[in-house]
Amino acid sequence: MTKQNYNLMMKQQLSNLSGKPKLLLHVCCAPCSSAVIEKLKEYFNITLYYFNPNTYPESEYIKRSKQFAKLTNLPLIVCNYNHDEFLNKIKGFEQCREGEIRCQKCIALRLEKSFEYASNNNFAYVTTTLSISPHKDCNFINACGEQLQKEYNATYLYGDFKKENGYLTSITLSKQFDLYRQDYCGCEFSMLKPN
Repeated sequence: MTKQNYNLMMKQQLSNLSGKPKLLLHVCCAPCSSAVIEKLKEYFNITLYYFNPNTYPESEYIKRSKQFAKLTNLPLIVCNYNHDEFLNKIKGFEQCREGEIRCQKCIALRLEKSFEYASNNNFAYVTTTLSISPHKDCNFINACGEQLQKEYNATYLYGDFKKENGYLTSITLSKQFDLYRQDYCGCEFSMLKPN
């Protein structure tokens, strides 16, 4: 997969916007979302979409979802918790290391559900906060979004939100808003520390 400058691609998309279109922003957690919201709020009418069936246990899913009220008053859609949906998607890849195919299947599931919701609810654009993490494969995330926009009625907004100090900004904003910062990505497999 050829490495692209997704931050530059996003800037080109932003420069070509007309008006302030509706954006469905898939959010993984409030800390990661903080800097992304700051970057995009002047360009879009944003709705946050919290769909993360990978998160384990359910109490953690709920805890993370409640942090958004501290951060912003943007509309927030919290999907019902269904961890089995994630487990079925990654079946056979549970023991993969972090960042390998298990994670790719998880990301693809979350992006596809985001596109499905956006397409059914007249959102012009879809993107995700996942690329702000230095631990996530930005190339995979954007290639997945690019493919999904061909299948659904919404445009993917490219992003590499860790660029231009995005990740550092998220840490600063997390402290400012007193946000809970979890110490694992979400699933029970990401809780396991590498040997």
